[in-house]
Amino acid sequence: MIIFEWLLRALLGGGGALLVWVAWPVSKGAWQAQQADPVVTKLRWDYKVDLGDVRLAIESLDRAIAFDPTATRHMQRSELLAAAALVPTFERTPAQRTEWLERAEADLNFGLGNDPGRGVQWLRLAVIRLGLEGPSQRSIAPLLMSIDTSPMMLPVWQARLQLILDNWQAFTPQQREYVGIYVARTWRLSPNKRWFAAAIRTPLDELFVRYFVRDEPGAQDELTRLLAEKRK
Repeated sequence: MIIFEWLLRALLGGGGALLVWVAWPVSKGAWQAQQADPVVTKLRWDYKVDLGDVRLAIESLDRAIAFDPTATRHMQRSELLAAAALVPTFERTPAQRTEWLERAEADLNFGLGNDPGRGVQWLRLAVIRLGLEGPSQRSIAPLLMSIDTSPMMLPVWQARLQLILDNWQAFTPQQREYVGIYVARTWRLSPNKRWFAAAIRTPLDELFVRYFVRDEPGAQDELTRLLAEKRK
């Protein structure tokens, strides 16, 4: 009996040491990732942030990934890399912009390969590929995946509509029909349709949006009213 108790304690002790050994990189990775959280929060809320702060946050996530290379960590870094490349007020060279977008794309390819049910991340991948290549099927593919995985996520509907408009020339006829049905459905389900007006940036955008909602009762008049409010 004493022998069995000793063996049990030895196994528990060994298991505890193993647990510490396994958990240590995860804890270090989490601590490093937390250093980037304030910058991520500022970017998401559109607060003022310097490119230097974004660079430091990216470096923190570089270290976090070195300790704990999970899909989530790669997705977190992609958000910062995309911001560094695409926020209009940041000063960077074209080469830097391309490098950051390519790194962000690689992070998302890894992250979504391991955790494909992330609609927002698919949408970010569509934005990044649009930034790298312009309108293309490579941007459209993740855009459609974003719709398929998170169709009812209202906070990203405006960004999706803008991506649909930006990629319109590259859609196939079947894809155009699919996204047209999707946009009409978001119109019907939106409690507040001001985001449609916010997504319209050019007369051509307006033409397409009016076409998408052509069969929705009262949509044309409401769009006219919303656009008039936007222009005030």
